[in-house]
Amino acid sequence: MVIYDSVQQKKVKFEPLEDKKVKIYVCGPTVYDDAHLGHARSSIAFDLLRRVLEANGYQVTFVKNFTDIDDKIIKKMQESGKSLEEITNFYINSYKQDMHSLNVLDATIEPKATKTLKEMIKMIENLLKKGFAYKLEDGIYFDTSRDKKYLSISHRNNEEENRSRVIENFSKRNPKDFVLWKYPKEGEPKFTAPFGEGRPGWHIECSAMIKKHLSYKDKAYQIDIHCGGADLLFPHHENEATQSRCSEDIELAKYWLHNGFVNIDGEKMSKSLGNSFFIKDALKIYSGEILRFYLISTHYRANFNFNEEDLQSSKKRLDKLYRLKKRIYPIKYSTPNREFKKQLLEALNDDLNISKALASIDEMITKANEELDKNPKNRVLKKEIIANIEFISEIIGVGGENPYHYFQSGVSSEEREIIEKLIKERNEYKKAKEYQKADEVREKLLKMDILIMDTNEGTFWEKR
Repeated sequence: MVIYDSVQQKKVKFEPLEDKKVKIYVCGPTVYDDAHLGHARSSIAFDLLRRVLEANGYQVTFVKNFTDIDDKIIKKMQESGKSLEEITNFYINSYKQDMHSLNVLDATIEPKATKTLKEMIKMIENLLKKGFAYKLEDGIYFDTSRDKKYLSISHRNNEEENRSRVIENFSKRNPKDFVLWKYPKEGEPKFTAPFGEGRPGWHIECSAMIKKHLSYKDKAYQIDIHCGGADLLFPHHENEATQSRCSEDIELAKYWLHNGFVNIDGEKMSKSLGNSFFIKDALKIYSGEILRFYLISTHYRANFNFNEEDLQSSKKRLDKLYRLKKRIYPIKYSTPNREFKKQLLEALNDDLNISKALASIDEMITKANEELDKNPKNRVLKKEIIANIEFISEIIGVGGENPYHYFQSGVSSEEREIIEKLIKERNEYKKAKEYQKADEVREKLLKMDILIMDTNEGTFWEKR
């Protein structure tokens, strides 16, 4: 398998630190608001990475954190009058619900910042003891000048670039220095530490979580792969790497993977621009699987331009997979076609080459339909096709739904209730052999753009 390492800035052969075991850390959300398309893109990209590794026989330990103490969360507390726990628990549950809708697998471990304070405090104490950190009136800071390898992750060399997203404090020794521990203002949450009551900075939490949950013993690196959005490369990932290196005398990750930005109609998604698109709003119109397929269809390292025209085109491509599945549904699968499985995995083993992978799926659909046209009753063929689709579901995360349910996307709960009621009414007419009345109900459904299909498994419907 080949992956693109952001630090080496090239594709490299993936070689795990331990045979057939992989430890991955992904930077999760700060839980003060609903999840947006940027969260979805990153989650889907690295969910695909995990699935591909597992398909290659690796045992994956996958950690994604929740930042549940932060300036934005404190602001939300002050605005809403709610407690830290009320706000963060609500948005953690909301985030997980959105991820389940997108068919993103749960992380092996989902640590919270507030549950990792002991490890953070110990790491900060170690950095103070070694002389890599210093104390100011508003907190404990990391001295970036003490690490000769600082900026080796992001490769930044422009002074203005290096100050981006770093809070200005003229008391700092260097403009690039960052806060490890913040002393609180009046009324803000605070936690006890030997160096003063306060709360952790953003960067320290990830280093502490990695050490607590993933760190290898007697290895050159703490974990195999560190993942996150391209916007996290600097300063977040750079700062994670430097504080771990200086505290633990070890490099943080062997490989660093980053997904591209999400744009909406060409504009970079940003809360400050007022065009952030929440997942929950998209799910009111499109199913999670349709959104997943659309977001996964662009290579993870490329910037993604979200627009509804492309989303509709992507949906039509996914429709073809489900129309094929509907032709042979329901039937139990056996073993996927060896050549198809090999092609799909080879494509994804090339740094998750999704374009090549989807092209092989399109080819499989075309050939399968041609074979079914020639041999519509061939059960061996049908079992192989359904097995191919099952493999697609396992590795890409789409195609696993009941095909009839898939084509019900975009129907409101109120409409659904009316449709189900009419179908029940029609079935009762059929049972009573009042076929004319049953046909009248079918016509009524047709005028609502609802098609119905009677099968051995019952009556199914879909939106035309």
